[in-house]
Amino acid sequence: MMSGKKKLQVVAAFGTLLLFALGLGCSGFFVNPVLTSIAVGPTATINQGATVQESAIGTYNDGSTQTLGSGVQWSSSAATTASVSNSGLVTGAAPGTATITAAYQATSGTSSIIVSLGNVTALKITPQSGTVTVNAVSLPFFAYATVAGDSTPVDVSPTATWTTSSTTVTINVPSTTGVGVTFTDTVAETVTITATYTSTTTLNATAKLTVNQ
Repeated sequence: MMSGKKKLQVVAAFGTLLLFALGLGCSGFFVNPVLTSIAVGPTATINQGATVQESAIGTYNDGSTQTLGSGVQWSSSAATTASVSNSGLVTGAAPGTATITAAYQATSGTSSIIVSLGNVTALKITPQSGTVTVNAVSLPFFAYATVAGDSTPVDVSPTATWTTSSTTVTINVPSTTGVGVTFTDTVAETVTITATYTSTTTLNATAKLTVNQ
C-alpha cells in the first residue's frame, strides 16, 4: 500500500499539474508585450549653441509605457541645424528647424526642434509696407534679426512666428530662408503683420499690408 506521505506527494503533484493546465487554458504561455509607438520630446525652441535632452517613451500593446534607454537610435534630419548624440542630447548648431527621430526595434517617433540665434538685439520686417488686391498673393515679407557683434542682419523668416490683425488672412511661411512670407486676404482692409522671434529675449516687429478691392 502507498504510504500517507507518498499519497500527499502524489496529490500535491497532481494539484500543481491541474493549476498549470488551468492557467495555460485560460491565458496560454506568457508573451512579452509588443512596442506599438514611441513618443519623443520635448518639442522645443533653443538658442544656437544651447542643448536640450530628448527622451523616448515607448507604449506597448498591453497599455504599459516605459522610458527607452540603451538601444535607441537617435538621428537628426538636419545635423547642421541641430545635432543629436547617442543619448538623445540635442545641440543647436545653426538657425532653422530639424526633426529628431528615435528608433527602437521596428518602431520610431519624432519631435521638432527650432534653433534660434542667440543675442538678437533687434528684429525688423522688410518691406515695412505693401499693397495687394483681394485674393492675390502679397509680395514677400522678410524678418531680419540683428545679432550683437554682427553687422549683417540674418534672415529668420522661416523660424519667426507670424500673425496678423485680421482673421481673413492666410499666412504662407516658407521652410527655407531667402523666400519670404506671403499673405492672401479675402477682403479689402489694412492689416498689421507681426513677426515674433524668440532669442535670449522675445522680440517683435510689425509691418502694414494694404488690401485693395
